[in-house]
Amino acid sequence: MLQSFLKFLELGLYHILNFDGYDHILFVIIVSVPFIFKDWKRLLILISVFTLGHTLSLILGVYDIVNLNVNVTEWLIPITIFFMAVYNILTAGKSKQRRPYLMYGIVLFFGLVHGLGFANAFESLVHSKENTILSILEFSIGIEIGQFIIVLCTLILSFVFQSIFRFSNRDWVLVISSIILGFILPLIFMSPMFS
Repeated sequence: MLQSFLKFLELGLYHILNFDGYDHILFVIIVSVPFIFKDWKRLLILISVFTLGHTLSLILGVYDIVNLNVNVTEWLIPITIFFMAVYNILTAGKSKQRRPYLMYGIVLFFGLVHGLGFANAFESLVHSKENTILSILEFSIGIEIGQFIIVLCTLILSFVFQSIFRFSNRDWVLVISSIILGFILPLIFMSPMFS
């Protein structure tokens, strides 16, 4: 039991921290970049809402309740990052207090999209349908830990650039969001949807 838990926890960590699938890392960074350390509770709730969506869609996908074409999901994942980058650019320097529930809804939906993108691959990792939900929960704990690591790194970098190098929060958000936008645009157009 412990061995299975550690296996899926490690797989979840690897899934989020693996640079081959850097889209997940970019998504967590793009969600985190507008926040500072004093906002850590709101940010961790937001990231946990993403994990909730990811977990729900993994369950729905693995049990064939929701089945989306892999090419569509692989295209939607960079679209979610694109949307968040544009949102950050348009709202940089403005209060994050406005409409927090809207942001939770958006991030939940994006978690659903990202989870569906991994459902087929996850299904091949699970040998028995009877332990699937437990395996998904163990995997999700690994994802959550990995996301917290990325959030912490993002907050530390934000602190360094805003405190030591005197970037304003607005400028920091604009620069990082623009860089991520530059990374993600080619992924959108290199998607199998355009092949």
